[in-house]
Amino acid sequence: MNTEDHPREPAEHARFAAYLVELEQVGEAEEMALVGRVLGDPDRVMAEAAVVRHLDRRAAQLWPEPAWEEWAAAVDRVVTRRPFLVRRLKEWSLFRAVSLQLPWSAEDLLASSDWLQLKAAAGAGPDALGVPDALDVLAEGGRTKRIRNAARASRARRIEG
Repeated sequence: MNTEDHPREPAEHARFAAYLVELEQVGEAEEMALVGRVLGDPDRVMAEAAVVRHLDRRAAQLWPEPAWEEWAAAVDRVVTRRPFLVRRLKEWSLFRAVSLQLPWSAEDLLASSDWLQLKAAAGAGPDALGVPDALDVLAEGGRTKRIRNAARASRARRIEG
């Protein structure tokens, strides 16, 4: 078999896969140091892709927990010069606020990415008196038809359930 027919995997692909494994296995005490090391990789796009996967995985585990605040502050310090990662962390914080009935604004939700709007439209936390419901906000003002329809469907399920 000719090895030229099967090119080797690019080095950045191998590093990306290795970073994902390391990030999945890292302990809490070493987590931020590892995130910083990954972000130091010369391939900025690949590094941020690995870190956003880790951020999404950890945020999905931690958002309802009291440990969220300390973790999010630590992540914020490490990703401070990475606009996409800063935005994703802020959007997880907004998702948490909506879901846990903490203070949030409709303007922030409507200014958020499609990613967050779809996540919230899938069924953010229950209604709170005096606070606009995220599903109502997204059903009326979500950025895309898909988001508006998802919010309406979640709202209908909530009413039926």
